[in-house]
Amino acid sequence: MIKRLVFALSLLMAICSLCQAAPQEYFVYIGTYTGKKSKGIYGYRLQMSSGELKPIGLVAECANPTFLDVHPTGKYLYAANEVDRFGGKASGAVTAYSVDQQSGKLTKLNEQPSGGPGPCHVSVDKNGKVALVANYGGGSISSYRLKRDGSLGETATFIQHEGSSVNRQRQEAAHAHCISVGPENRFVFAADLGLDQILSYKLDLDTAKLTPNDPPFTSVTPGAGPRHFAFSPDSRYCFAINELNSTMTAFRYSDVSGTLKELQTVPTIPEPVPGNSGAEIDVHPSGKFVYGSNRGHNSVVVFSVDAATGKLTYVENQPSGGKVPRSFGIDPSGQYLLAANQSSDNVVVFRIDPASGRLTKTENAVDVGAPVAVKFIPVR
Repeated sequence: MIKRLVFALSLLMAICSLCQAAPQEYFVYIGTYTGKKSKGIYGYRLQMSSGELKPIGLVAECANPTFLDVHPTGKYLYAANEVDRFGGKASGAVTAYSVDQQSGKLTKLNEQPSGGPGPCHVSVDKNGKVALVANYGGGSISSYRLKRDGSLGETATFIQHEGSSVNRQRQEAAHAHCISVGPENRFVFAADLGLDQILSYKLDLDTAKLTPNDPPFTSVTPGAGPRHFAFSPDSRYCFAINELNSTMTAFRYSDVSGTLKELQTVPTIPEPVPGNSGAEIDVHPSGKFVYGSNRGHNSVVVFSVDAATGKLTYVENQPSGGKVPRSFGIDPSGQYLLAANQSSDNVVVFRIDPASGRLTKTENAVDVGAPVAVKFIPVR
């Protein structure tokens, strides 16, 4: 009898675990460039059975929340406010919000200066202790200790990047474009478009301070302009999309030394398109596929990943369903990709084929003014 009870309890716990791992809905948050058609961050509920986006509405009114990230608990959300002046200084801002777990609405907790103009990326470490910001206009990065209530502490580290590269129009100075922790949560990486480098830092979780790693950076092809990057789920590889030459680079990653070694660089469009630029990149939760967006070609490129080598094989370019897909998001279950088309003011839902990685456009799309970032939180 006791064995049967133990088995029944184990089965119940397993079922509950599966239910928690596969939400029927996700809150979806869209960051935007604010203007006539947008006032800040917009919320939706993604129905996993159909891919339908049900609007919640404007969940936070603020200036240019062009990139977002979510705390590991799902209780807090952070926005990089891409402005050039804040508090009377040449700086943007980063804002912390609490998330209503029932309605999905946001409540502002506080904000801090980003340290430089034009912050375009924010991320949170895997333990939810540190927030990181990249300032494109200022060519700098900042880190912040997060408080227990999710609010931002004062700036713990400010680092100014220095230098330039071969493209005189776009790489005349440093332009930090992306910053995030590595898989082991001990190293921080920052892609700098202006330097053609992915810089590496050691992270002190207790103080939120950053110090240069050794070696301090990895270089890419001169003129490539690294923009965003993403790590594979198994921590063995890192993939970066290069804005200026429409390519994607695969690296082997060492979680011991926090270093990257280039494996391969491939084009993100079949044929050159004048004015095209790479934008967003993400790895499918399965680790089998990598996706990148092309502004100008107006497509999402799909690659399969060789698990043994980390090298990429071209699968397809799928039209994004609009103009200038500045970003996209893949839901945590890997069923859907949501493409944020900045210039056509829409977000389009694609279904992901789990076997091939190919994208199929659904009938689901929503109008959002100048959408940029797409983030998900499970509806509990």
